[in-house]
Amino acid sequence: MISYNNKKFRSISNSESGEISPETIFKYFQKEGILWANYSGGSILLGNIVGIVDGRGEIKMRYQHISNDGSFKTGKCISSPEILSNKKIRLHEKWEWTSGKTGIGNSIIEEI
Repeated sequence: MISYNNKKFRSISNSESGEISPETIFKYFQKEGILWANYSGGSILLGNIVGIVDGRGEIKMRYQHISNDGSFKTGKCISSPEILSNKKIRLHEKWEWTSGKTGIGNSIIEEI
């Protein structure tokens, strides 16, 4: 199983209706198959994630954040890992807003 514990990630691409950017930093934690994270930066004042990691390292998660304009948004996401040649993790994400905004999209974040 891939361990995401104490790893930091940064966005490298996102769909137009998304809010994360390269300034958004994610800090992941994991205990067995349970994952949680905090994130902020760019247009995100404060956000957090809870999720479940399967044996292949795929993450099914829910996210919520407060944007710099004070709006509250929530969504769900499935992240599929890719191990890069330098052993860092790249996550390919398919997400959907569930409140505060509408739309679906794709993003990629990489371990820093």
